Amino acid sequence: MAALDATEIARLGQDLTPVGAEKAGNASGTIPAWDGGLHSPPAGYKPNEDYVDPYASEKPLYTVTAANMDQYKAELTPGYQAMLQKYPTYKMQVFPSHRTAALPQSEYDEIRKEAASVSLAGNGNGMLNYQSTSVPFPIPKTGLEAVYNHVVRYRAGGYHYYPTEMVVQANGKFTPVRRDVIAVMASAMGNPEPNRLYYYLGKVTSPESVAGSQNLVHEPIDQTTESRLAWTYNPGQRRVLRAPEISYDSPVATSEGLRTNDMIDMFNGSPDRYDWKLVGKKEMLVPYNTYKLASHSLKYTDIIQADHLNQDLIRYEPHRVWVVEATLKPGQRHIYAKRVFYIDEDSWAILAADLYDGRGELWRMQEAHSLQRYDVLSSIHVSDVSYDLQARRYIVSGLENEEKRAQFGIKANLKDFSTAALRRSGR
Repeated sequence: MAALDATEIARLGQDLTPVGAEKAGNASGTIPAWDGGLHSPPAGYKPNEDYVDPYASEKPLYTVTAANMDQYKAELTPGYQAMLQKYPTYKMQVFPSHRTAALPQSEYDEIRKEAASVSLAGNGNGMLNYQSTSVPFPIPKTGLEAVYNHVVRYRAGGYHYYPTEMVVQANGKFTPVRRDVIAVMASAMGNPEPNRLYYYLGKVTSPESVAGSQNLVHEPIDQTTESRLAWTYNPGQRRVLRAPEISYDSPVATSEGLRTNDMIDMFNGSPDRYDWKLVGKKEMLVPYNTYKLASHSLKYTDIIQADHLNQDLIRYEPHRVWVVEATLKPGQRHIYAKRVFYIDEDSWAILAADLYDGRGELWRMQEAHSLQRYDVLSSIHVSDVSYDLQARRYIVSGLENEEKRAQFGIKANLKDFSTAALRRSGR
């Protein structure tokens, strides 16, 4: 539970990167040393246009299929193994590893500064002495510390984006659900309330059957003293209502039961229903530098297929990840009895997760499509997908290929996230 001591902090920027990852590469050479990451745009990049893929000319080193998966089994999560076994068309194209994650120097300075004081709250359900660092626990001692690094990772202060969600049926049919979302970290605002981590306001814009519904969330830092505050605007009733159900395993209203609220961003919200174990660090194959998938030249029909996404568009690389296991506490309720998360050591983003049902069987698997946004020095992923291995359906969230481009570093005030603002937006 304790903050880092001076000896541990001195390792940041030495044998460890400024965010706590191993600076050296691996023994086999498949994972390179971190050399500062991708901290400036490559040639040809223009603001407000698609990201230039710095690795577009690279060819896959190899492709993992059901026929050869045993050769790579040690680097595959149980979820990927299940997908390869279940769907003959599923494959994983593996490319050279590039450790592109990089943050602004001001973030590195804040990480080093706060590492000496931030600690977990008494029962782990929150943080003490947290101010604004994007990596509160650069040398994690517990599973919860690693997960909090994911929850508060750097997002350029705040962003306005237009994520699209699709529930894909077994035959490949889908209907896009479009949203207009603003999310801002409280530390980036001039007047945040006490004990606030971030503010979120999301509005469904289509299809017409659900357009106009909105959610507003004020997320606490320390959830031992205060639980999540959430409201919803119902366009049929034209009313703003408190919405305590926007948490834990309650389903996202538009997800047809395939996505719980705490699956958003791979994991979010209070961790108090689980016991968390830091299993250790492993070399795994994970989605990374998925610039091809982010292209606005793609249509959703190019990306979405029956059974799974178009795997020709997804790039996998070997990287070191922290493995964190969450097991449901005795007496607690959640549809997932166990969850295993795979957290990138460089960006602290959860890149994959395996979700188990009450019988101990693998039920769903998640993956997040990561890339380094070199214009704002943030590794916010472009989308994530959850495959239901029992129902042969899946849900993909966050795609923006046919939408307006996201805006980062936006400015906001507390009044922008008030219930009055929610009501006005509804009208």
